[in-house]
Amino acid sequence: MITIVSHDAGGAEILSNYVLQNKDEYNYILEGPAVSIFEKLLGKLERISLNQISKKTNLILTGTSWQSDIEKVAISIAKQKKIKVVSFLDHWVNYRQRFELNGKLELPDEIWVGDEDAFFLAQEIFPKNIVRLKDNPYFLSLKSFFSFFVAKEKSDEEYRILFICENISDHAKKSFQNERYWGYTETDAIQYFFENLPKLDIKSTKFTFRPHPSDPKDKYQWVIEKYSAYEIKISNELSLFEQIANSDLVVGCESMALVIAMLANKTVVSCIPPSGKKLELPQSKILEMRNL
Repeated sequence: MITIVSHDAGGAEILSNYVLQNKDEYNYILEGPAVSIFEKLLGKLERISLNQISKKTNLILTGTSWQSDIEKVAISIAKQKKIKVVSFLDHWVNYRQRFELNGKLELPDEIWVGDEDAFFLAQEIFPKNIVRLKDNPYFLSLKSFFSFFVAKEKSDEEYRILFICENISDHAKKSFQNERYWGYTETDAIQYFFENLPKLDIKSTKFTFRPHPSDPKDKYQWVIEKYSAYEIKISNELSLFEQIANSDLVVGCESMALVIAMLANKTVVSCIPPSGKKLELPQSKILEMRNL
């Protein structure tokens, strides 16, 4: 019996595809964005709570989150009950903070990473003997999808930009009590993008802004109003990878979606403004607008 524990979207994408690709008996402890992500891929699921983890569980497999401590608490419970616990990292930044609970580092028995960049980064931070390089189940599914997906037709003059929204200010406020901890907010990044759009030398453009799963409704309505000269829509009706497949250029700050777009052979740009932090995504194919 494997118990899956997940909250944030990135980890949920990896773990739900892990379940799809690895037949076993599973329990699910899901909260937040993870609920809809799992059920979209696997159908309606019966969920349990942390205090229902039973002795039948021989492995607890978690994601990592900044919006919730549920995975960290699960690691602590697993240690108390002497159940093997593994966490699958879904990103390339803030590794240590993903395992800090009440000022203490709560490490699992193993940390799995899904690519070599993450493997080397994790080995610099955590004990090398607990870091394991595994196939990334989400990336495997995406590569298969992109190889068969036929993008929507467009006119020769049309250029489609997908902007991946990130809840930067909330993340910084929750983690550091300062929404500008990283030197910028999502609003700053969007404004910087439009101010520097001429650098991309693009004409006849359609923009789609994809809200983050944790964003409140209508958060980005101001973008349509402020930049009314452009054809802009706010939408996450299609799946992330359908939106990526239908785009020519994918823009964001340092979302994992930028790496996914790179896997789909799209042009990818990070628009962290000059006042902001260093881009920590290690993939060299991601362009930085501030360096163009």
